[in-house]
Amino acid sequence: MVFPSEPFFCVLLLSSFLFVSPSQSAPDYSILVYKGCAKQAFQDPNGVYSQAISALFGSLVSQSTKTKFFKTTAGTSQTTITGLFQCRGDLSNTDCYNCVSKLPILTDKLCGKTIAARIQLYGCYISYEVAGFAQISGMEMLYKTCGAKNLAGGGFEERRDTALSVMQNGVVSGHGYFATNYQSVYVLGQCEGDVGDSDCGECVKTAVQRAQVECGNAISGQIYLHKCFISYSYYANGVPRRSSSSSSSSNSISSGTGQNTGKTVAIIVGGAAGVGFLVICLLFARGLIKKHDDF
Repeated sequence: MVFPSEPFFCVLLLSSFLFVSPSQSAPDYSILVYKGCAKQAFQDPNGVYSQAISALFGSLVSQSTKTKFFKTTAGTSQTTITGLFQCRGDLSNTDCYNCVSKLPILTDKLCGKTIAARIQLYGCYISYEVAGFAQISGMEMLYKTCGAKNLAGGGFEERRDTALSVMQNGVVSGHGYFATNYQSVYVLGQCEGDVGDSDCGECVKTAVQRAQVECGNAISGQIYLHKCFISYSYYANGVPRRSSSSSSSSNSISSGTGQNTGKTVAIIVGGAAGVGFLVICLLFARGLIKKHDDF
């Protein structure tokens, strides 16, 4: 086997080194946030409910390529099942479909054949209920999570509350979805697709109040009510740039500190390493030439 000459080999390695760019991982919208399963399972000796749910899920998944919210029914008059899905407002149609398409299998795995279920992922959720299932208030809290780290003092709570207030108004004007950032606090709010603007505003207002009480001065929090959800996160080094189709308010600050700093550091380190490697190759080639002259 013939190996390339050392100087050429150094240049080849250097070229491959300089043109390798670090990959960026996309957000994983399929992360499970919570599950809600009815305690009662339906009796299905003839498989009619199973067929209805299968048809329902098929319809929901197919619609997720076209829209971010869809509600429908399946089954006969005796086995009517109502279901819906919703994707987060900043997801593309492809991301929405990829998220929703995972939900039927997850629902069966996590809840089984219950008369009602709701599975919430990071980017989407699905829910269904058999006709006659007891309805719950749209303001009922389904799930909450608060960051473990607290940030008392320094004006954090004032900044967070201002950001939440901006978001609360934005959800109404945005007809059910709004995301923005204010002084390093990123906030997002969304209502179920069939909720009117007025009811949406009331739901988000309730969720904001719950976040303030339940999470205190935690640097992040998520509150999921039956008809809406909100989240907030504080970033000490500035909110990373997010690709989003949502509008932002005049109080929002577009900051790419986290993402762009990483790119800059990678370029500087890669460039410095490349220059150092080139110097080593040149010294090595010089030594070979000198050795050749000695012979």
